[in-house]
Amino acid sequence: MTDCPCGSRRSYAACCGPLHAGAPAADAEALMRSRYSAYVRGDADYLLASWYPDSRPAELDLGDATATRWLGLEVKRHVPVDADHAAVEFVARYKVGGAPAVRLHEVSRFVRESGRWYYLDGSFPAR
Repeated sequence: MTDCPCGSRRSYAACCGPLHAGAPAADAEALMRSRYSAYVRGDADYLLASWYPDSRPAELDLGDATATRWLGLEVKRHVPVDADHAAVEFVARYKVGGAPAVRLHEVSRFVRESGRWYYLDGSFPAR
């Protein structure tokens, strides 16, 4: 069994794998976890497809994905705002090459449209 990169303690095939293959996320947290896994796997196509069209960049360059080592994901909270809007606060840690580890703390906003969740945007809380 290959553990899912998102830290769910489930297999990739039972967690983020189906979302990467086109299944809709059950909620905003599941989408956020699948997006983290997509960064780990260097899957820019999935990241763009799961980004809300009005805020999505035209392209996404992940650079040399093999140079980035993802160290873990901690979901701090998942806050449903209403049936079609939610926020997820998380901390993701990674290293690029021999540089020190980076701690990315973000509050991401998500929107559901036509039954599918999309990443809208994010903000970075003050420490």
